[in-house]
Amino acid sequence: MLYPIQFAPILKDKIWGGQKLKTVLNKSSHLDNIGESWEISDVEGDTSIVTNGTLKGQNLKQLLETYKGDLIGEKNYKIFGNKFPLLIKFIDAKAHLSIQLHPNDALAAKRHNSFGKTEMWYVMQADTDSNLIVGFNKKVTPETYLKHLEDKTLPEILNFDTVTKGDTYFIEVGRVHAIGAGVLLAEIQQTSDITYRVYDWDRVDDQGNGRELHNDLAIDAIDFEMKDDFRVDYSKSENVSNKMVSCPYFTTHYLPVENETLNKTNTFDSFIIYMCVEGEVVIKTNAFSETIKKGETLLLPASIKTYEITAKKAELLEVYV
Repeated sequence: MLYPIQFAPILKDKIWGGQKLKTVLNKSSHLDNIGESWEISDVEGDTSIVTNGTLKGQNLKQLLETYKGDLIGEKNYKIFGNKFPLLIKFIDAKAHLSIQLHPNDALAAKRHNSFGKTEMWYVMQADTDSNLIVGFNKKVTPETYLKHLEDKTLPEILNFDTVTKGDTYFIEVGRVHAIGAGVLLAEIQQTSDITYRVYDWDRVDDQGNGRELHNDLAIDAIDFEMKDDFRVDYSKSENVSNKMVSCPYFTTHYLPVENETLNKTNTFDSFIIYMCVEGEVVIKTNAFSETIKKGETLLLPASIKTYEITAKKAELLEVYV
């Protein structure tokens, strides 16, 4: 019988990473610059491993091959087969990430045999005056863009947004973006590790080498439109699921729970992922009970139709396909 599943975080050392995944989210690691914690991953070479219950030690790929639609939902299994459709992360940027973008499904399939990478961000904590880069600050032509790239003045045409806890952004494919220094966030995205890095602040590693850039690949993948539709407005009503983002790849709700036991029903024919972004909650099914704290993630298989969520005070992101 399937039950609420937890996985071992896969921690990633990054040139821009910091210590907040350890100090704020209590991830255990000897790494100095932890940039990412991959909470649920089916990326080749980085498959999540179960840490709780009778399936402990099995990986996500094995679960999919065994449980199929019972794990991810019948409609999802017809579309994705033995491939989990989402990659779930926590990210800590001690320094600015590179300015980057992701290809759409068609380009990613053609060039990389991969999904595209539509994603969203939920800011969990931000140092004073920390920002995110999303899109351009004016109408830009490919020629203007390339000139700024050549002159190393790309930041001049980018849109910088100062952010605080709770700010949420939807990042469509092709949109130039970067997480700024001092930001800790939750990221929900398609299962893809395809990133086109276009500018890296002229950084070099210990050997004096810069990271690889992908400008030849990026130029025909960039969305040059000056759209201002990436900030997500959402309700924060207590003890109900408040819709944040709904797109073909995932739906995410904000669920604040305070002094309540919520009786929940899964009507989505999908798995549901809970990311705890504040506090602590107990998620209970007929036969199982699991607790997740801030910085932890849980996968509720699609075959579980009714369950309870109990908390004194907590905030969850609720994600399904």
